[in-house]
Amino acid sequence: MFKKIHHIAIICSDYSASKEFYVDKLGLEIISEEYREERHSYKLDLALNGEYIIELFSFPDSPQRLSYPEANGLRHLAFEVTNMEETCRKIEQMGIELETVRIDANNGKKYTFFHDPDGLPIELYEG
Repeated sequence: MFKKIHHIAIICSDYSASKEFYVDKLGLEIISEEYREERHSYKLDLALNGEYIIELFSFPDSPQRLSYPEANGLRHLAFEVTNMEETCRKIEQMGIELETVRIDANNGKKYTFFHDPDGLPIELYEG
């Protein structure tokens, strides 16, 4: 029935800060960007390695996301990495704070988390 996840939509409180975070820091590629006057909203389509993955939106007066305690709904985004230590080093050099790297008890894989400008948890998972 399903082939794959087509994309993930994220609503941000500060469009410029989130655009800088996802594009300049995380290195996602811009596919298209538009300002939708009727909604007073930007829509930014982003790709990873040429594959469309994220729609970034700005809407005026959106409510804040609950993180702690965690609320129902999307828990986090996860990016697979080849080398956890190297990736963590690069992310920390950008001034992004990471949690301690942990080991998945089920399969022994390394993982950790950091947050986007709105506090959305982002996981790094060593493939």
